[in-house]
Amino acid sequence: MNHIVDAQKLRKPVPEALLTSLQALFGNRFSTTQAMREHHGRDESSYDPMLPDAVVFAHTTEEVAAFIKLCSSYEVPVIPYGTGTSLEGHVLALQGGITIDLSQMNQVLAVNGEDLTATVQAGVTRKQLNQEIKDSGLFFPIDPGADASIGGMASTRASGTNAVRYGTMRENTLALTVVTADGNIIKTGTRAKKSSAGYDLTRVYVGSEGTLGIITEVTVRLYPQPEAVSAAICSFPSVADAVNTVIQAIQVGVPLARVELLDENGVKAINAHDKMTLPENPLLLFEFHGSENGVKEQAEMVQELAKDNNATGFEWATRPEDRTRLWTARHNAYFALLQMRPGARAISTDCCVPISRLAECVLETKADCESQGLIHAIIGHVGDGNFHVQMMVDPNDPADIARAEGVNARMVARALEMDGTCTGEHGVGLHKMDFLVQEHGEGAIDVMRAIKHALDPKNIMNPGKIVRW
Repeated sequence: MNHIVDAQKLRKPVPEALLTSLQALFGNRFSTTQAMREHHGRDESSYDPMLPDAVVFAHTTEEVAAFIKLCSSYEVPVIPYGTGTSLEGHVLALQGGITIDLSQMNQVLAVNGEDLTATVQAGVTRKQLNQEIKDSGLFFPIDPGADASIGGMASTRASGTNAVRYGTMRENTLALTVVTADGNIIKTGTRAKKSSAGYDLTRVYVGSEGTLGIITEVTVRLYPQPEAVSAAICSFPSVADAVNTVIQAIQVGVPLARVELLDENGVKAINAHDKMTLPENPLLLFEFHGSENGVKEQAEMVQELAKDNNATGFEWATRPEDRTRLWTARHNAYFALLQMRPGARAISTDCCVPISRLAECVLETKADCESQGLIHAIIGHVGDGNFHVQMMVDPNDPADIARAEGVNARMVARALEMDGTCTGEHGVGLHKMDFLVQEHGEGAIDVMRAIKHALDPKNIMNPGKIVRW
């Protein structure tokens, strides 16, 4: 299903001499096989595959630099690849070129427990990092759902279920090692808590989606594991009641660690997929972190707010295995929703609004989906005003796709009118490029384009993403 881009018209030829040089440099870590190209030519977006001409697997920053220098000399596009879990077409080879897979750069380089930091290669995944530091009493909180790579999470400025308490990759990335578009290796930032030394290059590359350089190492913040963790689920007669409970909890200062919304369609999907028996009404899934007494007080306060908003139940999940099952079901929601319409593809989108406008935005978007007759679900990290819409469409029905894209466009317009953003978490990729103009204005896009031209003058770094050349 290719509802926006005809990639074949944009492909650039790759010289045989470059392929020969890459073969010599990477040996059996270089591939032009159809299967390997197909694997790296798709992500979790609704786009048809857009295949690179070849794939290489890097092991070191120096190899990435040598690779970039070769591609730059031939002006061939470069597409960084982590785990392929992005949702907006970030890793698709829009103009052909060479994909560089960083998944084998998976070493935890340093854990500085006293400073609450860790430095990792870009291919380390969030679950791998937490597994390796679990005995230190620390954890890395950013949880976008998929077991994404840390480099990919920095590149897309990821957030997720814990963002309401711990922030996003923007707040939790201290320093980077980056290979620039001309093959130079630079380091941005330090492990110090703050700095006033020049331009904040770390923030330039965090969220740049591989369009300005390739992130090869990341230094992140770690946090002490909480003394006590408790989770609870609570059902409501309406989405409005659920969202209003969250708004009130935030406004009275409850330090929620996680709070997730699933509308009734999302609950039905995970019940079927994960063999659960949750009430098939709008549902909130809470998690509380802190001391034993603090967690108890937080939960009791939220329980009272839920009652005031017509909650029909407040069930505890204090055992680790029960919490794990609930959060696993939540993280599987994307795949559960795909089963709501066999043979369909998902158009998945998100936006983020100020918390005071969240209920209004969610309800109007849901009504829009229903008016278009779309099989859909709304799931949100509602503690920070971010929600996701997943719409199931027939990939062979242009009218069906157009209805879903219409909902997406109206949702973004609604969010922007509310002083929100076109994406709180998915990133721009291909799908959200046009919305950036609506959000920031032509002048700001000109500045973004000027940065792109300055840092990538040959337009080889993941071309066709974020801003048009």
